[in-house]
Amino acid sequence: MRPDPARFGAPSPAAAGSATRPVVAVGLVALAVAMGIGRFAFTPLMPLMIRDGSLSAVSGAEWAAANYVGYLVGALTASRFADDPRRGLRLGLLGVALTTLAMAGLGSVPNPRLTILAGAGLRAAAGVFSAWALVCASGWCLAQLARRRAEGMGAWIYTGVGLGIALAGILAWLGGRQSADRLWLELGMIAAAGALLVRGLSRGLSGNEGPPRVSVASVGRRSGQGGPVFCYGAFGFGYIVPATFLPAMARDLAPDPLVFGLAWPLFGLAAALSVAGAARWLARAPRRRVWAAAQGLMALGTALPLFVHALWAVAAAAILVGGTFMVATMAGLQWAREAQPEDPTSLLARMTAAFAAGQIAGPLLVRALGLLDIADAAALAWTGAAATVVLVGTAFQLWREA
Repeated sequence: MRPDPARFGAPSPAAAGSATRPVVAVGLVALAVAMGIGRFAFTPLMPLMIRDGSLSAVSGAEWAAANYVGYLVGALTASRFADDPRRGLRLGLLGVALTTLAMAGLGSVPNPRLTILAGAGLRAAAGVFSAWALVCASGWCLAQLARRRAEGMGAWIYTGVGLGIALAGILAWLGGRQSADRLWLELGMIAAAGALLVRGLSRGLSGNEGPPRVSVASVGRRSGQGGPVFCYGAFGFGYIVPATFLPAMARDLAPDPLVFGLAWPLFGLAAALSVAGAARWLARAPRRRVWAAAQGLMALGTALPLFVHALWAVAAAAILVGGTFMVATMAGLQWAREAQPEDPTSLLARMTAAFAAGQIAGPLLVRALGLLDIADAAALAWTGAAATVVLVGTAFQLWREA
């Protein structure tokens, strides 16, 4: 006679599935909006804005850096929602929708200088809101899955990042002959719909919130953690150059948006599929080895366009970098939880700060090289070369220490 699972306090498989699906859906949609639109929609739209004459390559690098600074601020202030992460998630998604819609109105600003300042401000605010949504979605959804004894489903939430990137990229690709302002409007409407969907799905779920607040200041430094923290910051620097400028590189080779616009959907699809594959086949592999292998493949992706100036090389770089950046992110954060299981908050905060600093450094280096009268393509090449060297060195360090 088969025992009744409910009698022993464990849900039946059917009940567990029906209970976890809404949680996974909330996390997936939230990360698709927060990251695919709030963080990375600017990447496929930047070459279209340059085409429309509403943005220069130098200003584009400044806007990208503003978004990464905003992300750092958002990550460091997200702890204010520790007692109610669902509220932070909803506010973050609402902010992403509003700032994206506001980007559509920049073309009507009569003063070009004011347009540049307003755009930088909106991208910075979008970074803050997307960080709130990412941190709160991760905390709330993973806590809900843990209560349902379905921790293994947590990895699937992060496929939303790649799916959101692919969605924004496909929209920019298929609608690339529209104005960039119209595409911002369409993305803003999608973000608003996603925010409403998350609100509706999360409303019927348990209101018990995340783990208790932990003071970062009360946790001391642990030995042996400085190297991985540095490597995580190097990873932020390495991936952000192609993640910001791949469509612009493709546009230099093929001005037709139906051609160069394919780079970003490939990046997003590779990210989504790689996370799903890692969740299925690499769950038991050592985290530092997975992280090191991901950074090594990423280095190949950053190096390829330096030596081969062809569309296939840009497409291969999109697949190599897109297929590794979320795997490296997951492996790095999983390593932090293993290294400091009793209280990973301090280590995660340091890794987030290092990662954000690396992201900021990439676009700023492109900007600095531009100020030195180096052509835009050359500035990207020099920055890509630096990213390749840094990724190779830190991948070797991670593999050796594993």
